[in-house]
Amino acid sequence: MPTGKRNKPKRNKIHTKKHASKNSTFLRVSNTLIHIGLWSIATALFIIGMTLWPAIQLEIGYNAKKITAPKSLEIPQEPIDKEFGIIIPKINANAKIIPSVDPFNSVEYQNALTRGVAHAKGSAFPGEGRNTFLFSHSSVNFFEALRYNSVFYLLSKMERGDPIDIYYRNIRYTYNVAEVRTVAPSAVEYLFTVPKIETLTLMTCWPPGTTYKRLIVIAERL
Repeated sequence: MPTGKRNKPKRNKIHTKKHASKNSTFLRVSNTLIHIGLWSIATALFIIGMTLWPAIQLEIGYNAKKITAPKSLEIPQEPIDKEFGIIIPKINANAKIIPSVDPFNSVEYQNALTRGVAHAKGSAFPGEGRNTFLFSHSSVNFFEALRYNSVFYLLSKMERGDPIDIYYRNIRYTYNVAEVRTVAPSAVEYLFTVPKIETLTLMTCWPPGTTYKRLIVIAERL
């Protein structure tokens, strides 16, 4: 009997140690999962922030300039490229234009958009009396913005009468916006417009960062 009484505490101690060991393992696993969850949330928030930051910067800059120095939007800018370039004072866009880019060849136009705005192959050049068609990304994705141009992100701010300057072979051609509209991605007829007067058509994705629709700005030469 005395021996049996001495053995019972040993079994209880062994059981207690096993229970404590299980609790300790559970706590370690729980803490690890909590840390992984927190890091995942922090990473997701960082990616979202970096994705939206280019758009936020552009919007803040545009609205701040409207409030603090509205007249600065009307100050003539020096074009990046006088051989073939575009300046849109209202949205502070100033970019090189890559000529004769096939709008149906994604490899070709994606490459062109890393260097500037694309001029659609087959459309007119300024001064030819027809329609000049230009297109660019409005991507706001952080990683895409590093690879592709987002010159036209603020294109939706354009209104009737806003000026657009195109430089071609060191000559400036000025156009005034006549119409702004959103269309389906399949609306390719704007590429082949035969206007009665010389026009300029700008196209970008809409809403920014998506391929849901296309935003079209049509301007007429002064």
